[in-house]
Amino acid sequence: MTAAAVTTAVAPLTTEDAETFVAAAREAAEAADVTVAITVLDAGGHLLAFRRDDRAVLIAGETSTRKAYTALQLDAPTADLVDAVQPGGPFHTLPTALDRPLLFIAGGVPVRRNGRLIGAIGIGGGAPEQDHGFAAAALEALAR
Repeated sequence: MTAAAVTTAVAPLTTEDAETFVAAAREAAEAADVTVAITVLDAGGHLLAFRRDDRAVLIAGETSTRKAYTALQLDAPTADLVDAVQPGGPFHTLPTALDRPLLFIAGGVPVRRNGRLIGAIGIGGGAPEQDHGFAAAALEALAR
């Protein structure tokens, strides 16, 4: 008889976590006087939270969702993927290979707990660097 591998349970991303992310990202965006849409997905890609300010353009909601989905699927901040999707880059044709198009601009970050991927945050509406900063601020809220 062989011993079974020990696994450590990791708490999933909760709606309370998602609400904390949304509040932190919203606060960061409002401090910069930027109107954004915020999407939080769980590890399975299911929507846990979404917020779009009435002043945000409608596409910001789709943008935030695609950024979160991209960060989740590739388990990487979307800011780190920009060069990879340029012509000749390793991910240049990837969007056509998946059932959902990816949007590779900064603003999506994966969420990990105890080293395991448990979800993702996507921000849309500001400049890419701003969106990435707002997503990072939201992620920091989990550590508090």
